Amino acid sequence: MTDARPLLTIEDMRIHYDSVRGAYKVVDGVDIEVHRNEIFGLAGESGCGKSTLVEGILRLIEPPGHIRSGTALFRPFPEDPERSLDLVQLDYHEMREIRWKHLSYIPQGSMNSLNPVMRIRDQMTDVVMHHEPGGQNEIIRNIAAALEMVGLPESLGTLYPHELSGGMKQRVCIAMSMLLQPALVVADEPTTALDVNVQRAVLETIAHLRDQMGAAVVFVSHDLAVHAELVDRMAIMYAGVVMELGTVYEIFDNPQHPYTKRLIHSIPALGGPRERLESIPGMAPSPLAWPEGCRFHPRCPDAVPACGSTTPRTIELDTGRKVTCHLFDPDIDLEQGSA
Repeated sequence: MTDARPLLTIEDMRIHYDSVRGAYKVVDGVDIEVHRNEIFGLAGESGCGKSTLVEGILRLIEPPGHIRSGTALFRPFPEDPERSLDLVQLDYHEMREIRWKHLSYIPQGSMNSLNPVMRIRDQMTDVVMHHEPGGQNEIIRNIAAALEMVGLPESLGTLYPHELSGGMKQRVCIAMSMLLQPALVVADEPTTALDVNVQRAVLETIAHLRDQMGAAVVFVSHDLAVHAELVDRMAIMYAGVVMELGTVYEIFDNPQHPYTKRLIHSIPALGGPRERLESIPGMAPSPLAWPEGCRFHPRCPDAVPACGSTTPRTIELDTGRKVTCHLFDPDIDLEQGSA
């Protein structure tokens, strides 16, 4: 990396949904950094806040949801690395200028996000024309190149979405995200509902974004096996907060947080002797009323008295890995819960 400053810095991001019963604190104080030319993974159980976090970054949260607090400093200008945009503060029109050109999105269920009454080429043309109007021949060449990158023929541009398979529609959405060569691509569960062969093709295409185009990717998935295959660094989320953050090798080879350990141990192995799968007891809590102290403590077999009374700090270990757990905090009294 020529610039050590992160491409995206998220600090104290809180996204709430108001209701007559109170505020659902779906994302409740997240801090992460995404560097240039890396694939950063967000993992965790369903409902932990992964998709809401990236929708907040993209400013796609709709009422009754709102960004309660936090910053998302985005630095997509390599020629001016000190210049940053706080995505939280941009208005509707400013965000429209950022999306697709500097920050693109592969949405969850993107197979159904294409306009059913427009040809593929026309939908891709709209993306280019909004940001870089030019000659029709040049636009067609760019679309053909983007389709080729994801393994699709140029002739597919004349088809309608209903004429494509699910995997082809998914790759069209990825091609659209690549059209303007953005600095950051957010991929939210892009392999959901695809068979394993198509999943492999999609993952190879996402890796191509990083390797050939130099784009960074935020990759959201509950499938830990996919993270192990694809990402460079990852964050494990639970109940609206990050429990552990580190390189993918550190997370899988030597998980530190009790939640991370049990999440990884619940993955079925393809080889070796038959063993009973471990599971995490209990149910994930409601964002309407998170537990006091550590949010995982009601389900944690390693919990100590401090876990139920004091909110844990995020501790940076010697390796640079970060863990939000009292067991790694030298300043906490584990029996009493006070520092």
